[in-house]
Amino acid sequence: QVQLVESGGGLVQAGGSLRLSCAASGSILSTNAMGWYRQAPGGQRELVASINSGGSTSYVDSVKGRFTISRGNAKNTVYLQMNSLKPEDTAVYYCAFRNAPTIVPGLNDYWGQGTQVTVSS
Repeated sequence: QVQLVESGGGLVQAGGSLRLSCAASGSILSTNAMGWYRQAPGGQRELVASINSGGSTSYVDSVKGRFTISRGNAKNTVYLQMNSLKPEDTAVYYCAFRNAPTIVPGLNDYWGQGTQVTVSS
């Protein structure tokens, strides 16, 4: 089992920044991938950003150039730096973890509890 603990959500004005953090513990393999999903009210959960076991990153088009995903040195933590936030970024953000080289939407093994991000206009 893997446990994920998220932090860093909150309320921010449009144009502001937030940094989300997620720490994984438990049965973690050296080859693992982590990512961030989000789900807005009435919407489907979408993959926002991911980082694979080799450090390569991927982003949904709507956040490219504004969000940055990164790992901690121990590779059991992942961060999502969110800049130039927009009201449409408002959602519950979920950390995801797989004991595999990449994040694959729909196949993630473990999820965090979610953290609310609200961007006011």
